[in-house]
Amino acid sequence: MKTMKTTRLIHLTGLALAILTLNPQLSTCLAQGSLTPPGAPAPTMKTLAQIEARTPISSAPFTISVPGSYYLTTNLTVSSGDAITIAASGVTLDLNGFTLSSTANPADGYGVRLNVSLSDITIANGHIRGGVTNNAGTYGGPGFQYGIAFFSEAPLSTRVVGVTVSGCLYYGIHLGFGESTVVESCTVRTVGSLGIVATTIKNSTASDCDWTAIYGSQVSDCRGQSSSATGLSAITAQNCYGYSSSSGIGLNAETAQNCYGYSSSGTALSAQTALNCYGESGSGTALSAQTAQNCYGYSSSGTGLSATTAQNCYGYSSSGTGLSATTAHNCYGYSVSDSGLFADRTATGCYGYSFSGPRGLYALSANTCVGYRLGGRAIEATVANGCYAQNGTNFITYKYNMP
Repeated sequence: MKTMKTTRLIHLTGLALAILTLNPQLSTCLAQGSLTPPGAPAPTMKTLAQIEARTPISSAPFTISVPGSYYLTTNLTVSSGDAITIAASGVTLDLNGFTLSSTANPADGYGVRLNVSLSDITIANGHIRGGVTNNAGTYGGPGFQYGIAFFSEAPLSTRVVGVTVSGCLYYGIHLGFGESTVVESCTVRTVGSLGIVATTIKNSTASDCDWTAIYGSQVSDCRGQSSSATGLSAITAQNCYGYSSSSGIGLNAETAQNCYGYSSSGTALSAQTALNCYGESGSGTALSAQTAQNCYGYSSSGTGLSATTAQNCYGYSSSGTGLSATTAHNCYGYSVSDSGLFADRTATGCYGYSFSGPRGLYALSANTCVGYRLGGRAIEATVANGCYAQNGTNFITYKYNMP
């Protein structure tokens, strides 16, 4: 038995030697290297400065003259002049949740001033605060004259997001109408002139502004309130609210969609094209449009709804014309003491109601309409077809299929 084990060991040893002879590299692979570490491990994570080189701002006034990223480290207050001046393009200013304020009295300077010929600017995430108040229409007190605004020349490709501005003598956020200026998710309150001005304005609010509260080309999901002028003015306004507490226009746009306008004594909502809109005025025209569709207008003493073409609309006035249009389709006009519905040319499928005015419904040509006037002219038309006078009389020159 011992002889067999010895013989097997001799054979295995010989086989190993033969393999090593055929492939001498195996002997090197089987050898152990040094167990001593080559040195201390190198850092594998980048620092914040390597990821985003940012410059802190810890005092004011401060001028940014080199492109880059800057951020506030604390609340900053100035006693006069500008808090931060941006004098270079390609700048990101992060207010970092802090506040820029001024104690200048009378108000002076800018919270953030944009110098001439600038582009690619972003200002975000913070507050600009002054002490200007509105005393019965007179704005005055300490603080900044301007919140965020340009000097002399409107910037290009500039964006302001998540900033609140309050208590400024003149402008809140004014970027002008340069190429690609955007204001988003901002709030302005109590400024003695323009609230927010930019090419595109989204999800923002400006209130207690002495002039136009929100003024832009494309404005969506915004609310503007002016104490003496237009609440909101835009080329295209969508899902917006405009309010004027005086004789100004509540909401003014070339195209207004799903919007609301209010004016205490002026035009509540004025548009070339108004879609699914609502206007309310204390004594002026509630809703005025070239084309009004599915709209509602209310005025206590002025015209409820005035349009060149009104479709599926409702107009109400207590002492003025309820609905006035050149052409009205499937509309309803109501007035207590004036004409309920007045169409210069054609009224089709319409209803006009007047309690004590001259007539319930007036049209040059009335088709399939109903007029109501208590004890007076329910329908007054040159040509009427398929119309019905309810609780009143007709005054019609030509009748076709009249009941």
